[in-house]
Amino acid sequence: MNRYLRWVAALAVASLTTGCSLIGSSGPEPAARTVTLVAHDSFVADPAVLADFERRSGIHLEVRNSGDAGELTNKLVLSRAAPLGDVAYGVDSTFASRALGAGVFAPHRSAAAERGPQRYAQDQEQRLTAIDVADVCLNIDTGWFAQHRVPEPATLRDLTDPRYRGLIALPDPTTSSPGLAFLLGTVAAFGDPGWQDYWRDLTANDVKLSAGWEEAYNQDFSGATGQGPRPIVLSYASSPAAEVDETGRPRTRALLDTCYRQVEYAGVLAGAKDPQAAGEVVDFLLSPEFQAQVPDQMYVYPAVDGVALPPGWAESAPLPQDPAELPAAEVERNRDRWVEQWRTLVRG
Repeated sequence: MNRYLRWVAALAVASLTTGCSLIGSSGPEPAARTVTLVAHDSFVADPAVLADFERRSGIHLEVRNSGDAGELTNKLVLSRAAPLGDVAYGVDSTFASRALGAGVFAPHRSAAAERGPQRYAQDQEQRLTAIDVADVCLNIDTGWFAQHRVPEPATLRDLTDPRYRGLIALPDPTTSSPGLAFLLGTVAAFGDPGWQDYWRDLTANDVKLSAGWEEAYNQDFSGATGQGPRPIVLSYASSPAAEVDETGRPRTRALLDTCYRQVEYAGVLAGAKDPQAAGEVVDFLLSPEFQAQVPDQMYVYPAVDGVALPPGWAESAPLPQDPAELPAAEVERNRDRWVEQWRTLVRG
């Protein structure tokens, strides 16, 4: 799952411009029912699939992009008394408890949720429906390690080994959703407060911290298009599917023993102008048509069981079988404290 490609695709698809119809100006006139979908900036979808949904449903769908997952969640919480739209997509499992605790979403049960998404349910009221899985993992430039004859790391603990000094690029957990997921992964791996000792060792190993995933992956990582200086980066389990050579072989690899499970959700916003139509949009996001295009369009894994992955993904981007996870209630109780402790520890 290469978020850079998702961003580029979003720019290329004019129909996804903030506040615009997904059909586009040359399409049919807006239908009687209009639904505003508030989404993070990486939301990308096949225009033909979206246009077909509009024709079949009679729903005029508009997209309002609202930053990354953390920024999106904050905006939804702050605007809950006067919601920004009718349905939201992109609140992930690191921030879901904050949105639920603030009463951002209304209950909605999608029949398709029983075919996989229900396993990622955040509450009994079914206010959030899992749409895709986007596990955060360390990625390595395998060619760099072969060329320099340095053993490839495999675990989180390996990153503190002096042989990897100056080789690691990470996004800041205070400004980045995947960075926060990585911080939570270290809490899950080393416990509380043991994770702080780990970060002391990691920081001493000259880790490069950046504001967001885009900078870490596209500027600092040697295995991406930017060909930066560092061969270890925090990205996603599916990112290697976007980094293949002319023969189709991946140039990078995700370290599956370092992954933290990240799930992206959609839900009907409390106070939506047309909650029934908003529910139909959530159902559409679980439809076979939408789920089938999720890997190619957004480099994430479908949440619904039985959806085929693109050719080559089984080799280059297998879904992690045992990623780290923390209970949502534990994350909600401790997220702010852990972030502040990290800030004090690393930033001073």
